[in-house]
Amino acid sequence: MDSTAEANGIWISSFSAYTFTTILTTLLVVALMKRYRFVKRCDKLYGPPTDIPLWGGGSIILVPPEEIMTLLLLLHTVFGRKSASGMVRSWIGPLPMFFATTAEATEAVLSSNKIITKSREYNFLHPWLNTGLLTSTGSKWQGRRKLLTPSFHFKILDDFVHVFDEQSRILVNKLNQAIVKEKELNIFPFVTLCTLDVICETAMGRNVNAQSKTDSDYVQAVYSMSEVIQKRQIRFYLWPDWLFKLSAYWPEQCKNLDILHGFTNKVIKERKLEHQQNKRQNLEIVETTMKDDAFSKRPRLAFLDLLIEASQDGTVLSDSDIREEVDTFMFEGHDTTSAAITWSILLIGSHPEVQELVNEELDRVFGDSDRPVTMTDLNELKYLECCIKEALRLYPSVPIISRSCQEDFIIGGDEIPAGTSVSICPYFLHRDPKYFPDPEHFRPERFQAENSEKRHPYSYVPFSAGPRNCIGQRFALLEEKSILSAIFRNFHVRSLDKREEIILLAELILRPRDGIRVHLEPKKK
Repeated sequence: MDSTAEANGIWISSFSAYTFTTILTTLLVVALMKRYRFVKRCDKLYGPPTDIPLWGGGSIILVPPEEIMTLLLLLHTVFGRKSASGMVRSWIGPLPMFFATTAEATEAVLSSNKIITKSREYNFLHPWLNTGLLTSTGSKWQGRRKLLTPSFHFKILDDFVHVFDEQSRILVNKLNQAIVKEKELNIFPFVTLCTLDVICETAMGRNVNAQSKTDSDYVQAVYSMSEVIQKRQIRFYLWPDWLFKLSAYWPEQCKNLDILHGFTNKVIKERKLEHQQNKRQNLEIVETTMKDDAFSKRPRLAFLDLLIEASQDGTVLSDSDIREEVDTFMFEGHDTTSAAITWSILLIGSHPEVQELVNEELDRVFGDSDRPVTMTDLNELKYLECCIKEALRLYPSVPIISRSCQEDFIIGGDEIPAGTSVSICPYFLHRDPKYFPDPEHFRPERFQAENSEKRHPYSYVPFSAGPRNCIGQRFALLEEKSILSAIFRNFHVRSLDKREEIILLAELILRPRDGIRVHLEPKKK
């Protein structure tokens, strides 16, 4: 009896092990077949050979930031020109990445109301920005976009011009102090601190004095957090949260978030208290109409003030909602603007004939005066605006724009599978000779009205385009014109770096690895 029971037990155990192995093997085979079909679908699009069957490729994983642009150049020039649809496929480890390399393919992506969800790389911004306007999707994004659009009304932006001017004057003073010791300097950190002061004051109504206090905890946290995000984006093995939390970047991120969110929460609390006090005193902080006389009576506001008023005492926006939008504005409006200004300085300073035309325009608008800049002045600086737009063509602040396909999508006859990402690299898109002859040449006149009106609208997308275009692009252009006009009103600029020798870093923004060296000569007043 015992031997029979024992035999039955052994048989049952063997059967259970066999069943388990069979089920496991079946699941594995099904998963491999599913993966095989997925890889085959992706590989139907033109692109580099798949390095590892069923896996994908590892070519991008180990590429340092300073070599990413070279790899993307290969994708665009070698593969993009041979792709009938304008779409190119590559692999980041096991994940496919599709690139739109033509204006036509870019239009299909950015104009679509179906591809509005940001790609997985944006998820790493969530700890800092949560799901504000940049990272949200669906009904939340649509609601926030509608709510926030009036905050960038041109009459509200008129108030910000005073901030641009004040911080630009501080920048000029800092540059004058610096060239006493040495007239040749790296302009990039000076501009970066200036734009950080601008964004803090316009977003939150608080000045962190970044240009004077470079050791500020908040300033350092902004830089450190941006670095952590960028490093995580290019290291796919840090994408899972549990692996990221085992890395040295996790405690660094936690420290940064404590500082960033702590500062924003403190400012929100203080500003809300001020609003309550003003209401008790029957002082109207924000007019409820867009009439000219209403705006003329309104005191200067920060973006945060507008959000607090729109929150309707928390019924529309909670404090956390307000914080994520303020943090988003801080993130989007800082490094991008400083990069655009720095690249403009490099290019104008490299072309004396262009700088002469800029100076003629500045003299025509300002004469010999040192008066503050006004919105009317900025609107008259047409040629300077062309210089900025041409600089953004050659060096777009955001090197890669990415979207996530939530469903299968057809572009130019090629099928992009659901669950994958589609990206646009403006740096190469803007160099299409079909729309920009002699694309490497710096020619601001390309953006004069008569030369640009017939150009494909999606051949130039420094602020993205379509439904998810940059809501703050007018704000950015006004700030850039204000700061650049202040620099060129006060200095003759000579760039010391040759463009072909500058090493580009494709991080959260496109920036020069070693900065931009210039020679500044004060103008005689």
